[in-house]
Amino acid sequence: MRHVVGRHRYGRVQAVDRPCGRGPIGHLTNEFARIGEGYSAANDLEQAQSRVFQAVKRIVDASPMLKREARITADKIIFPAFHSATIASLANDYAGSAGANPTISVFDELWGYTSESSRRLWDEMVPPPTRKVTCRLTVTYAGFSGESVLLEELYRRGMSQPEVAPNLHAGDGILLAWHHEPIAPWQTPQWLDEMRRSLRPNQFLRMIENRFVTSESSFVEMIKWDMCVDTDVSPIISDKELVVFIGVDASVKHDSTAIVAITLIDQRVRLVTHKIFQPSPTEPLDFETAIEDTPIEFCSRFAVRKILFDPYQMQASAQRLQKRGLPIREFPQTSPNLTVASQNLYELIESRNLILYPDAAMRLSASRAIAIETSRGWRIAKEKQSHKIDVIVALGMAAHAATSQPAEQRIPLVPPKIITRGGDNSSPGDTRSTTQRYLDWSGGGASNYWGSI
Repeated sequence: MRHVVGRHRYGRVQAVDRPCGRGPIGHLTNEFARIGEGYSAANDLEQAQSRVFQAVKRIVDASPMLKREARITADKIIFPAFHSATIASLANDYAGSAGANPTISVFDELWGYTSESSRRLWDEMVPPPTRKVTCRLTVTYAGFSGESVLLEELYRRGMSQPEVAPNLHAGDGILLAWHHEPIAPWQTPQWLDEMRRSLRPNQFLRMIENRFVTSESSFVEMIKWDMCVDTDVSPIISDKELVVFIGVDASVKHDSTAIVAITLIDQRVRLVTHKIFQPSPTEPLDFETAIEDTPIEFCSRFAVRKILFDPYQMQASAQRLQKRGLPIREFPQTSPNLTVASQNLYELIESRNLILYPDAAMRLSASRAIAIETSRGWRIAKEKQSHKIDVIVALGMAAHAATSQPAEQRIPLVPPKIITRGGDNSSPGDTRSTTQRYLDWSGGGASNYWGSI
């Protein structure tokens, strides 16, 4: 491309190589911009600067010829010897981009351009007719049907052109390379198997096979949920030396309210106990007697290290609990927070690092949970308003509270004192810690370690 003389035959170059890495196409094409204006655009300014633009800066630094000619600033590379040709990172700001005269504009992750402002940015960076050499280059993988409208339009337009080579279509001012099969040497069968294990089905189709998908999919396969259920495990009634973490997902009138307590056993998350409250429009939940009493009760039964809650409907209750000395912390259910908690819970289930006791209501909630994906991330949601998934959300919050703890703050070895409804399970002279007793049990030790409930 750097050797082309005269006007480009194709004003739009749609190169879809993201499943095999942020490769040479975007970077080397920016180098081409030494003869004019080159812009590196992305979903937001942070991505443009820290990913694509930083990679371009490294290329310039690594090349003795380019480095000698370049002047590098925080968001711009200038080549004074080439009529002050520039390569700049571009914020998602269409008004600030008006009047640009680009030789090339590189758009990264076009699937995330879903807003009106991002569409206007794309329009502002149209290749100008006054330049003999000019184009737009997009490096992306597939997006979400009905949401990534701009990318879908380009995809349909490109795929309607003649196929001039395998997976390469050209005509009507557009050159489209769109691959579904692996094309990089490091995309081995072992790597693909690892991606299938690590990603949910829709994410694998979109990110690895480069196929458009819908934004909704099942949160988890129920066969994998069932593999985490241990029929020999039951809720723990009380153990004041067992460190637990609590997640609270509260609602006053419509959704259920769930409080879930978990603990960490040898880096595996173990469900300790949980409670679900179901309010109604005519009988709203009494926060003070239900929601506030339960964390207080749990603190009297366990060594509670952290309680995460969504402040939307619990701010007043949280303030009262905090005054009583409970370790309660805000965890607003924003898209970034839900993405982190949801992904963590998903990975725990996939890797079988979650230990659950049998519970029909919790299993039903898991089966009704779906994953909604957007350009901002993905979150656990429900397909129908009548479905109750609050216990799964609370489980995700509690698991996040536990696994995000620094290693040195995790469960210490403590003297054994395990209490069930049947009494104290520890025997005289037994010096094993709570953690060790559980590990002995899970490896084939006492069959009813936690006792019957």
